[in-house]
This record gives sequence, C-alpha cells and structure tokens, in this order.
Amino acid sequence: MLGVGHGGTIDLYNTCFVIQNENGNFLVDTGGSIEVIKRLRKVNIEIGDVRNIFISHNHTDHILGLIWMFKKLGVSSINGKIKNKTNVYCNDVVYESIIGISKCTLPEKIIKELSKIIDFHILKNDEQININGIKYTFFDINPRDTKQFGFESVINGKRLMFLGDETLNPNLYERVKNADYVMHEAFCLDSEESIFHAYQKNHSTVKSVSKTMNELNVKNLILYHTEESHGIERKKLYIEEGKNNFNGNIYVPDELEVIEL
Repeated sequence: MLGVGHGGTIDLYNTCFVIQNENGNFLVDTGGSIEVIKRLRKVNIEIGDVRNIFISHNHTDHILGLIWMFKKLGVSSINGKIKNKTNVYCNDVVYESIIGISKCTLPEKIIKELSKIIDFHILKNDEQININGIKYTFFDINPRDTKQFGFESVINGKRLMFLGDETLNPNLYERVKNADYVMHEAFCLDSEESIFHAYQKNHSTVKSVSKTMNELNVKNLILYHTEESHGIERKKLYIEEGKNNFNGNIYVPDELEVIEL
C-alpha cells in the first residue's frame, strides 16, 4: 500500500497500491502528487519498472500522480533510458481527463515522447485483461459520482475485489458475495460520521461497510481511503470497530505495509 488516505489527507498519502508478483508490478491509482514516485522508490520500484497502471476514476487524488510519472517517463525516454512501453488502463472519462490535463501541464516535447512509450487501453464494462500473468475483470462500480471502475481477479487461488472509493452499490452485492478479499473504502469511524460526513460524500464508515461485507460472507476485508485524525491509533480504532461488525479478518494497512495473498 503506497498510500491509504482519502483526497484531503496531508500526513497520509492518497490511496494507491501495487500488486506485485514475479512477473512485474501493477500500479492501481497514483495519488495526487509527485509523492507517488517517492513512495515507489521506498519499496524499491523505479517508475520505469511499472509497465501496467490502472486509474479507477478522474478525481485529483487518483489521477494527478500519473501526470508526474508521465513527466519523468518522458524525460527518461528522451534521454534514451526507457525503451519499453507502459500500459495505462482506464475508462473513457478518465482517458479524456488524462489527455486534457497532460496537454495543459506538460511540455509539447514530453507529450510527443509519451506517444511513443504509453499505450492507453480504454476499458469496457466486464472487460478481461491479463496483467503480469493474472486475469483481471474490470467493471463499472455504478457510482453516484463520476464514472468509476473496479476489478476482480484470482490471485494464488483467492478471489480479490477492488471496489474503488465509493460505498458499494447494492446492485453489485451478488458479484461481491463470498469473495476471499475485498478492498473497500472506509472514510471514518461510525461515531464520527457527523464530523466527517462520509455518507454525504458517497463514502462509508467502518461500521457500515463491515456490516455489509459480513452479510455478503466476505472472508477478508481491507479498508483504506480513510481520514487521518487518529494518527498511530487509526489502525487500532478501525480494526476494533470493524471486528464488532465483521466475522472475518479486518486489515487496516499502514502506508507502505505489505499484504500477502
């Protein structure tokens, strides 16, 4: 987990992570700043070694880190240090945002160079793609806000679902039911909803998402995209509330923490 915070956190980096196996690195979202490059380096990954990137939706805390990666990749390519292409997977709305932001913020020579080293894959609902030897099915999470995709895959025999950063739409309950691992946002503790207004922002409390996932017989629940007011107590408090409402394993990862499947 490179970052675990929501879009307004300062001490926590915005939620993004790498799925890593012997075949390579798959970066999911990029946070909102150049910090993503620093985070990758902290886990011994250079951006030239990230050949596959998925951007779930076009909010600043998910997409803007990609622009900084583009800048670094473009310069490295001009200097002859990068020859392999990087795949960027996203829906059509995200694609238009990436192109628009890039044109407004990056030099023309970088834009030209990127056309040589970046391959965009505009995803359709339920499209299946093999990335680093793992089959991913990307799907529309039917959000209440901007168009957003999640994915499901089977890793080491475990069914993993990444559900973006909105409260799970009920029309996806059957899809999620009985999953081995579910990655879902948890904006704040339930007792603090009136402070952070999670529901107003289309987000969940730890209690609300834990109850839903328990009803869906999920085995392991990974919570991210949180607020940061509790500091080092965040993990303890979130796990306590989760365990009161969920019978499986609760993960509230710290930044740079590794979760092994």
